[in-house]
Amino acid sequence: MGGVTTDDEMGLRERKKRRTRETVRLAAYELFEKNGYPDTTIEQIAELADVSPRTFFRYFPNKAALLVPDQLMEPIIELFLAAPPELRPIPAYRHALEQVFAGMAGPEWGEEIARQQLLYTLPEAAGALYNEYVHVIDLITDALATRLNRPADDPMLRITAGAMTGVMMAALHGTPMSPESIFAGLDFLDAGLPL
Repeated sequence: MGGVTTDDEMGLRERKKRRTRETVRLAAYELFEKNGYPDTTIEQIAELADVSPRTFFRYFPNKAALLVPDQLMEPIIELFLAAPPELRPIPAYRHALEQVFAGMAGPEWGEEIARQQLLYTLPEAAGALYNEYVHVIDLITDALATRLNRPADDPMLRITAGAMTGVMMAALHGTPMSPESIFAGLDFLDAGLPL
């Protein structure tokens, strides 16, 4: 074998990491609901997820980071890249969000709303949330570069990604998650911010 890693092995390793991350996140949500966020410890989360506290910290820098919805971005970006080519970037992004939100029905949607309401009430989550927004801007910038066949360091792409992320920030902060307000914000942005 000589230390060479195949694509299948990389794919398996990545899938295992995603499963572990999601297992830790779900264990945390279960404990937050049972004990409340302040009374849930990282040790309790690790125990319920059947990982060590050290493993917990490989996936999340702190307890507040569990609340950041980073697990949604991968499917959103994939759907954005796969959106019909005739769609301009903002409608393509809206299309991707519509598909992801349509897939979140019933209890899953309620859990997402509850998680976000908790997220925006915790001062200690602000740093993790800010870091996630910067990461989202990076992801959207790269996706725009791919979709538009432009260099990833094109500053106009990063500005566009920042504006798209700003719509999400404005629509989500301090209010229950509403796809309609996100879609309305993206439509307003796509129309050129006609104030």
